[in-house]
Amino acid sequence: MASQIPSRQARREHGKALRKACPRASHAEPGSDLQGRDPVALIEASNVGRLPHLLAIRHERMAESAFAFFRGTALIQAHDLARTPSSGITVQACGDCHLLNFGGFATPERALVFDVNDFDETFAAPWEWDLKRLATSFVLAARWRALGSADAAAAAFRAVEAYKDAQLRYAGMKTMEIWYDHLPLDALRAALQDDAVGARQLDALIDKARHQTCEQIYHKLTRPVDGVPRIVDQPPLLFHGTGDEQETRELAAPFLKAYRDSLSSDRRALFDRWVLVDAAHKVVGVGSVGTRCLIALLMADADDPLFLQVKEARASVLEGFAGPSPWASNGERVVTGQRLMQAASDIFLGWARDGDGRDFYIRQLRDMKTAADITRMNGRLLKLYADLCGRCLARAHAKAGDAAAIAGYLGSGDAMGDAVSRYAVRYADQVERDHALFLRAVRGGRLPIRPADETLVR
Repeated sequence: MASQIPSRQARREHGKALRKACPRASHAEPGSDLQGRDPVALIEASNVGRLPHLLAIRHERMAESAFAFFRGTALIQAHDLARTPSSGITVQACGDCHLLNFGGFATPERALVFDVNDFDETFAAPWEWDLKRLATSFVLAARWRALGSADAAAAAFRAVEAYKDAQLRYAGMKTMEIWYDHLPLDALRAALQDDAVGARQLDALIDKARHQTCEQIYHKLTRPVDGVPRIVDQPPLLFHGTGDEQETRELAAPFLKAYRDSLSSDRRALFDRWVLVDAAHKVVGVGSVGTRCLIALLMADADDPLFLQVKEARASVLEGFAGPSPWASNGERVVTGQRLMQAASDIFLGWARDGDGRDFYIRQLRDMKTAADITRMNGRLLKLYADLCGRCLARAHAKAGDAAAIAGYLGSGDAMGDAVSRYAVRYADQVERDHALFLRAVRGGRLPIRPADETLVR
């Protein structure tokens, strides 16, 4: 039986053989007919089904810079990546793999790890797509920070090289060794032993994460009303709906039951200790603005809160470009992809469908979460962060895919690093052109935007 299973070496040789049909140098190409597509039309398509009164905030955030625009337009790059060469090796991909979709959070054992932390667009797709989006994000972030073209290209190259080196290591590991591998935040300090500024920033991130608990969030976001805790409105980014409290609880009951059913039996028993007391709409991120997102406050006792984030799960931007979706529920798609790619996932991660047929996924809100502050990074720190993200992405792809085949395709030289870093620079140029077209559409009234002094109150 064992002889029928391809060995790691055989899979590696298969990956190497794929270079003939898709040379690594071909990955430098940003895609065909990029000047012929209408990026504004793609943005309008991505706006369909979003809450209309939040679109002005979405466009306002995207207008800030080409980097912010890139964060909000995963659909455009998905469209373009489908027109680039592919090795033919698929993995469970993140789908929106930019540098701000990585961060630190607590495992169920309360250890702090660094990992991919956004899976709204997760889908089975070519592994190169995640790597190219990640590399491009470093070029755009470096330009936004005015770090110069050399630092931008070097950060992109570093992300790819770190990915390659990690995949070469994973190619020689056993399946369970890969599955259990993770990147502890504390261990990352060794990489900063010669950089006092970077070490202080990491220590501050770790300290912030350790204090980002339900209790801390509870005191920041709530106040008592007639003896009952209520989430405080902060329009236009945090606000209650128009229904009364009784109506909200009645509508939430079947939804929470469906969510509860998606949990394992031990976690259902744990979840049953809390009772829903309040919920409010929350605007999050850039790409997610306009989708339905809520935070729910549940209480097990007067001093025992639980905050859950309830986030709409729409069709992945990769659907159609990478193939049809096998999932009946986009909530389940997100949850399954997250569990496949992350080293450890939130114990309350689950999914449900509302009465209108919309899919959602649910997780704890900000549970010991933290993120890197790229506004404080110089060129050296940005390259170190690129190294970290590349390593982390390789682990996620190895956990959910075939590290040996990917490593065989990558090889041990600089071919892929050179090609993808060139792609990243070229595609970043395209993003800047698309951003200029977007701004023109905003100025012409084609896309609504919120003036700087306007407050949207619902």
